[in-house]
Amino acid sequence: MMNYYDRARYFRTKKRLGQNFLINGEIIQDIIEFADITPEDTVVEIGPGVGFVTEQLVKHAGRVIAIELDEEAVKELKKLDAPNLEIIHKDILKTDLSELCEGKIKIVANIPYYITSPIIAHLLGEVDDLDNKNRQKITDVILMVQEEVARRMVADENSPSKQYGLLTILSQFWAEVELLKLVGRKSFYPAPKVNSALVKLTVREKPLLDLSDYKHFRKTVKAAFSQRRKNIKNCLVNNGFSKENVKNALEKLGLDENIRGEKLSIEMFGKLSEELRNGILQK
Repeated sequence: MMNYYDRARYFRTKKRLGQNFLINGEIIQDIIEFADITPEDTVVEIGPGVGFVTEQLVKHAGRVIAIELDEEAVKELKKLDAPNLEIIHKDILKTDLSELCEGKIKIVANIPYYITSPIIAHLLGEVDDLDNKNRQKITDVILMVQEEVARRMVADENSPSKQYGLLTILSQFWAEVELLKLVGRKSFYPAPKVNSALVKLTVREKPLLDLSDYKHFRKTVKAAFSQRRKNIKNCLVNNGFSKENVKNALEKLGLDENIRGEKLSIEMFGKLSEELRNGILQK
């Protein structure tokens, strides 16, 4: 058995693809432990690459479904030859998870960092997506992401302002989010330019907030973060909310109109959205 480093290097030199493979055996064990996998579990692995995590998952889970887009990597995965492994050669964003198997699934994912937001939206649904079929299938997700992205996912209104934003709300609306562990760049081959982190998303039964209009909430939040340097009043007005309605809503909630969106908690955004909606309804 060649070690992870040699195997990753061998595959990559052969292929010269921009993938970064996790080659740190301890971190791979951590993923297995954090995911708390039992023989009763079906695990869906997103972006298994050449299967370093996969070959550990198949030892612990009842069933592993690996979804990989790269054809060469799929060939490598087939060499694992585990009876409880199913390999699907497909783009995760075009995969309907609800059709993969019976019962609930756990997700383990080591994904290209530039598609973190689309993947979270695909797995959990947007904030106004109340009946998302994928989300209803998933109990929890163990995700390897860029450290900076992990910090955005777990942020709140007291975090440094760059961290708290749309990704925070998208992640936390349908899941409890926990930063499990920071992972240094040397844990990968080739080493990326940034550090990574393992994050756990535990799917909620109900959305974080109980609202009368989730579409309106999504619109409010999107508007609030549309121009980072502007205050909330200007952001809302510039996105089609009436000046008078915005002024009244902020006054009612005791919010300074010069406050910026990133200083409002998710709960406060909920209240603001409801107030703005009432303002429209009362017209």
